[in-house]
Amino acid sequence: MSGRGRRARWLVVVILAVVLTGTWGESTLWAQPTDAAQDGFVPMDEIPPEEELPAAPLVMTAYAVAWAIVIGYLWTIWKRLGNVEKELADVGRRVSAGDRAGTGA
Repeated sequence: MSGRGRRARWLVVVILAVVLTGTWGESTLWAQPTDAAQDGFVPMDEIPPEEELPAAPLVMTAYAVAWAIVIGYLWTIWKRLGNVEKELADVGRRVSAGDRAGTGA
């Protein structure tokens, strides 16, 4: 498979991981700061829950992406190993066929 097809497959895997974990629009990383945050230091006890950074969805997304990459990498190794085994079996057949042809003549 070409490099272009592999990149497209990885892009699909990453997009699926983000969509399936459901954290794309929920993150407050892009939220506009409120007036209280712009005034200066605000202790964590005084910050409303809706202004806190939701760590759990971000961590779950990171783990999902990491596992998807690991599983994808192991899958590519498994496919390549299968191709190498087929080629090795083919070479073994050719060598044994060549030995038989050489000894019979």
